[in-house]
Amino acid sequence: MPDNLGTGLIRVFPDLESLSRAAAAWFVRQAKEAAAARGRFSVALSGGGTPRRTYELLAAPPYRDEVDWPRVHVFWGDERCVLPDDPRSNARMAREAWLDRVPIPRSQIYPMDCAQAPEGAARRYETLLREFFGGGPPRLDLVFLGLGADGHTASLFPQTPVLKERERWVAAVQLTEPEPYRVSLTAPLLNQAAAVAFLVAGPSKAGVLKEVLHGPYEPDRLPAQLIRPESGELLWLVDEAAAAGLQ
Repeated sequence: MPDNLGTGLIRVFPDLESLSRAAAAWFVRQAKEAAAARGRFSVALSGGGTPRRTYELLAAPPYRDEVDWPRVHVFWGDERCVLPDDPRSNARMAREAWLDRVPIPRSQIYPMDCAQAPEGAARRYETLLREFFGGGPPRLDLVFLGLGADGHTASLFPQTPVLKERERWVAAVQLTEPEPYRVSLTAPLLNQAAAVAFLVAGPSKAGVLKEVLHGPYEPDRLPAQLIRPESGELLWLVDEAAAAGLQ
């Protein structure tokens, strides 16, 4: 068992298409279970190129027809502080690939708007989440995450102060150009989720995936190692190219 996997499960697929179909099917299952148990389903989305195909699949049959969309509430794990119509926007990508093509009430889609004032945007998003959970535990039903070649996930980047955060649910993250600021959910919030799924594809991720899962626990260098749900599922959906270095 990999040193840093915790209670997680690795599933390896031949390619991005089969990985994406598995992720879409898992979304459908989690949505049905949450809606049946609690009357609603909350999900936090990842940006980047890997999840786009999953989102496209969810916008089309058969997956589209299996979800009770009026019960779905959509959050984001992180966002670049760019204008909403910027091609780099995580929210724009999800809207175009998926959200504009299914009947989710617009009032139940909660993008991070941080183009003008990142610190204020982080506080507002945390307030929104606290109101959504109504004083209860901040337990998102599902979180999709990616893995950067430098070991980051969401906008939890190596050697950044947000990695030490223990109280806040959302934080502004200062980086360098071209996007000097991002807003991100923090590890304490992500680790409250009922289910977390990392989607990792491509040969460029093989080295870092091996380090995250098999290497020493160094979360300042490999922030993805911080994600260990306290009482939820952790699933790694990876393609064969990304899994090439795994035991």
